[in-house]
Amino acid sequence: MPFLEFDRSRLLIKPLVERCHDLDASTLLPLTASLDDFTHPALHIIGERLIHARTAGAARILMMGAHVLRAGTSRFLIDMMERGFINHVAMNGAGPIHDWELALIGATTESVARYIQTGEFGLWHETGRMNDAVVAGARQGLGLGEALGRTILDGNFPHKEISVLAAAARFGVPLTVHVGIGYDIIHEHPNCDGAALGQTSYRDFLIFAQTVTKLEGGVLLSFGSAVMGPEVYLKALAMARNVAHQEGRRIRNFTTGVFDLLSLEADTSREAPKSDPRYYYRPWKTILARTVADGGESFYVQGDHRATIPALYQAALNATV
Repeated sequence: MPFLEFDRSRLLIKPLVERCHDLDASTLLPLTASLDDFTHPALHIIGERLIHARTAGAARILMMGAHVLRAGTSRFLIDMMERGFINHVAMNGAGPIHDWELALIGATTESVARYIQTGEFGLWHETGRMNDAVVAGARQGLGLGEALGRTILDGNFPHKEISVLAAAARFGVPLTVHVGIGYDIIHEHPNCDGAALGQTSYRDFLIFAQTVTKLEGGVLLSFGSAVMGPEVYLKALAMARNVAHQEGRRIRNFTTGVFDLLSLEADTSREAPKSDPRYYYRPWKTILARTVADGGESFYVQGDHRATIPALYQAALNATV
């Protein structure tokens, strides 16, 4: 017998003007910001390898959690794409929501603690318009990231100059979005089309996998992504290596880096034993250990993204001199 489904037509969707925002565009760092010194011995190595990979035409991938945007790093991400330091950005489903809202109203981030109590969390009209862009993108055969980026770039978004999605569309850089159904607030809305969401995000996964085929001699970096980054990368690398093996090629001489807040305090080139709870921290065992065990090299950088993104940007700039 069929199971009952939630009736989304009963939802009350409010305008963003009625929402209190925890973050606005004033927190976004300018490229000329005076920053506290952040140093790490891996930074100059990664910076040099990004430039070498750019020269060789190899992949330079940056995977990220949404809080990297909330840290105010958008302008640095945009400039890294424009300079070719990065030629592929991969986000989880929450990242584009913050990017969309910042581009549209210059503010983002609601209080979950406040709005979950009243049942208003995530139910904001203008944010829900992202679903319409996804449906339109599916009809055009676009991936999710490109569909949203082009909507921002071509639409009435007063702050589009700080949109990472729009910049990727403008530069022709693939920005892929890897969603889990039910993870993101736009999935609450009546106009969310699961088929379109799945089609566009799966296309993005295939686009990502194609970039990974060029990872030999390249660089893959993950910022603040405990699940999406390592899991999507793992499957894409398996696909890329499967084809490379058939063609007599190898994808194993590349650099990976994880940038996060967690203190690991260990040799991260070897995965933790199963008796250690850190064994289940996927960025360590997947990105730093298992996938580079046969020829690559990995680095772990602990720090706040508001410091590490600009520091990496400066390292890459220094490597061009």
